Amino acid sequence: MDIIQPGTSEYEEADLFLLMAATVSNNSNGCYHSLCGAVVVSRAGEVIGSGFNSPPQGLESQRRCHLTDADFSERFHSDRTCCVHAEQRAIMDALRHNAHLLPNARLYFGRCDQVGQLQLSHDPRCTICSKLILDVGIREVVLSREAGITVYLAVEFNDLSFAY
Repeated sequence: MDIIQPGTSEYEEADLFLLMAATVSNNSNGCYHSLCGAVVVSRAGEVIGSGFNSPPQGLESQRRCHLTDADFSERFHSDRTCCVHAEQRAIMDALRHNAHLLPNARLYFGRCDQVGQLQLSHDPRCTICSKLILDVGIREVVLSREAGITVYLAVEFNDLSFAY
């Protein structure tokens, strides 16, 4: 994990892509908990995929975001959100249009409040997304954290997700 230093060109670029992820999150149309956006950026600095969280296409009326842990069986040990994650959608978008640029790309993730303001991200914790990130060859994941803009190697992001 590395913290990008403010005042550097890398910081300015990362801040731009995090704000882009926040803008993409405005398309989220179903989650009552949070609005999330993600952009996948090639090593050349080109956005090659973007996505937001929301229920699967055509199932927007079947939201389950209002459910609490008490609403699920004790045996249910999977993702309890009704949404396809922003990271998943951004990766699928890149796979459809720019699969050859995915190896060594960076994924920028932004979580926003209900008025679209970028919020600090939680610790890495989604093993579904972290495994997918590894599988398609994305090299790094960038989050806005309390310590600053933080870059995780995909392997480290996956390990932290499993340790959560």
